[in-house]
Amino acid sequence: MTSDPTPTPATTSAAPADPLLAELLGLAREAGRRAGVLLRDGRPDDLAVAHTKTSAIDVVTEMDIAAEKLITGFLAEHRPDDGFLGEEGASSTGTSGVRWVVDPLDGTVNYLYGLPTWSVSIAAERDGETLVGVVEVPLRGETFHAVRGGGAWLDGGAGGGAGAVATDGAGRRLAVRPSPELGQALVGTGFGYLTDRRAHQAEVAHRLLPRVRDIRRGGSAAIDLCDVAAGRLDAYYERGLNPWDLAAGVLIAREAGALTGGRAGEPASGELTLAASPGLFGTLQGFLEESGAWHD
Repeated sequence: MTSDPTPTPATTSAAPADPLLAELLGLAREAGRRAGVLLRDGRPDDLAVAHTKTSAIDVVTEMDIAAEKLITGFLAEHRPDDGFLGEEGASSTGTSGVRWVVDPLDGTVNYLYGLPTWSVSIAAERDGETLVGVVEVPLRGETFHAVRGGGAWLDGGAGGGAGAVATDGAGRRLAVRPSPELGQALVGTGFGYLTDRRAHQAEVAHRLLPRVRDIRRGGSAAIDLCDVAAGRLDAYYERGLNPWDLAAGVLIAREAGALTGGRAGEPASGELTLAASPGLFGTLQGFLEESGAWHD
């Protein structure tokens, strides 16, 4: 059903045995922690829009820029030969084969308005394959993380949702909820900032809403994907995501047992991103295809 197979996760430890993966995970977690502290504690009372991107409501604040500089600076100090792809402009090829994909503030509008649903998303990839993903959610006190083949884990917070399993010394290992029927599914989604795209996304949501338990729109794709991993959502879909929006979260969801992808047989992408418990994935993917959720 998807070109992103679900690996068999580790059962006893969140620490990867591969020294490279252990290094990448440790650096991503520390960079995410530092950026989270900066964003949480350094937010000015008079925070304003620094500039806009795709439209007048697609905003960037000075804190987005500062957080990306902190993250890329920290990672470059420890791994100077790696490449970068960042939402706020960081772009370099590198020579090591490893590239960091960084969203320094996923949920900028929430952050601008003082809402708590925002995150820092950091992924490390090699040869186009995401190896490590970290999503820091400072106002929840949570850090989600995964290494390819090593399971998905949650540190901090009040609990990991219905699918969390407590493990001593390794945080809480995450697992998706048992698959419901579509009519009992709680589904997350998001909307883009281009007028025509938003109008069509509203039409798709209008068609989906009577068919599911309910729809949630949180405002941070990275958190929504992690909430699928934690059993807080049964599924999440969205059109228009960028690599930095989805790289870490898709890995975390998949390592928790979700199926992930886009249109049938294709990986998650800007065209369409979908993560769902295995028994729900195909049904929801079929509905989204029929509804044209993959185009504007």
